[in-house]
Amino acid sequence: MSSDVFARVRARLKAAVGEDVYSSWFARLELEEIVDDLAHLSVPTRFLCSWIQSNYAEKILDSFKAETPDIARLHFTVRVNGQARPRLTPAAEPVAIETENTPTSQPVSTPAAPRQLRDNSAPRGDALSGSAIDAKMTFDTFVAGTPNEMALQVAKQVAHAAANNTVTFNPVYIHSTVGLGKSHLLNAIAWAAGASDSSRNIVYLTADHFMYHFITAVQRQSALAFKEWLRRVDLLLIDDMQFLQGKSATEFGHTLGTLLTGAKQVVVAGDAPPRDLEMLDERVRSRLSGGLVVPITTFDVELRKAIVQRRADQATARFAGVHFPPAVIEYISRVVVSHGRDLDGAVNRLVAANQLTHEPITVALAERTLADLVRSREARRVRIEDILRIVSRHYKVPRNDLLSSRRSRDVVRPRQIAMYLAKSLTSRSLPEIGRRFGGRDHTTVLHSVRKVEQMMKDDGDLCQEIELLKRMLDE
Repeated sequence: MSSDVFARVRARLKAAVGEDVYSSWFARLELEEIVDDLAHLSVPTRFLCSWIQSNYAEKILDSFKAETPDIARLHFTVRVNGQARPRLTPAAEPVAIETENTPTSQPVSTPAAPRQLRDNSAPRGDALSGSAIDAKMTFDTFVAGTPNEMALQVAKQVAHAAANNTVTFNPVYIHSTVGLGKSHLLNAIAWAAGASDSSRNIVYLTADHFMYHFITAVQRQSALAFKEWLRRVDLLLIDDMQFLQGKSATEFGHTLGTLLTGAKQVVVAGDAPPRDLEMLDERVRSRLSGGLVVPITTFDVELRKAIVQRRADQATARFAGVHFPPAVIEYISRVVVSHGRDLDGAVNRLVAANQLTHEPITVALAERTLADLVRSREARRVRIEDILRIVSRHYKVPRNDLLSSRRSRDVVRPRQIAMYLAKSLTSRSLPEIGRRFGGRDHTTVLHSVRKVEQMMKDDGDLCQEIELLKRMLDE
């Protein structure tokens, strides 16, 4: 009986939405049971579950009512290992979703819901929920100074415009080295833009989150749903752009073009200017460069001091007996010169030392506690972009050739040396280095590193040459 009813419901849906839409969204929709006035339906992925609930629940319910007027509610679940978990209690809402991670059904965020709040009921693994937003990263907690003042003002302007459904600078691209506040600003924009209207569709995604869920959507044959959902956002924020690779980078390019054409705000953050994002198509880099590109420069001593003072004040308010004398604030701001996260870490270390040993926070305690942190940051941080620039200039090989598949000796040797330097002087993993060198496999990087190490054993001139490159990178 139920199967006959659902077969007629399917036929109605197909007639209503068309063959293509039906195949994309409803081909894997199954009826599990009908209990009283409720139809229990299941799909194989949480992505489809959220998408159907958000976009087609009414149409499905109308189709059921046309065949069985007694049906007044729908209940969606996700099939686990091919089976849907039995419905144990009546759903609290007319339409609810049960997932693998929730023992009973509960409402789940849908693509139309705002992304600016943490949603503990929606597992972070779902592309529809975006990446987690940090509640501590707001404009109020951002410490401003000369190096980041322009980026802060642009971020506030973007958030204000988005809150009023307008677009000012588009796209906005914020870049800096690690730990200077890019992620903080993107989180702050999300919070501020969504504060006045909870229905605004704001999506914050890290590049690895974007890649993972795009690939997962392709594997689960729901790529079309992922693309359409992403292109319906009001405000898209992409973090750590430098990690976007392969087809995901191509898909980002398509999404960027669609959103810009539709006058939807896009904000992107990365560790290099758009022109240095070699994994992106030239047209995408051009689009990013054609918007507002805002750098955050290395923190000066005044900004470092302001950050340390803010963190120290917060620690004093939170922990009994904690007091940071001005001399300690001055010491930290002058010796920890890398980035904001290290400044936070320095304050946390001193608080921990004080709380565990009850020793007052002094310069002497700071010198002992932060010694390794200070030493580890004395050398200049080397980036792969720096290595590519120096090697390209030294060997007179175009940067694009170093990243290309060319195998001539005058290109292969500099490329291998550049990979060796990247492994020796940066904290990047072999796969990361491979991606930054034109999408090469990590085994290619390992081979290059070992090849250069072997050549250095047999060639004193090469050793001196590489030492010269290291000195050039250190200047």
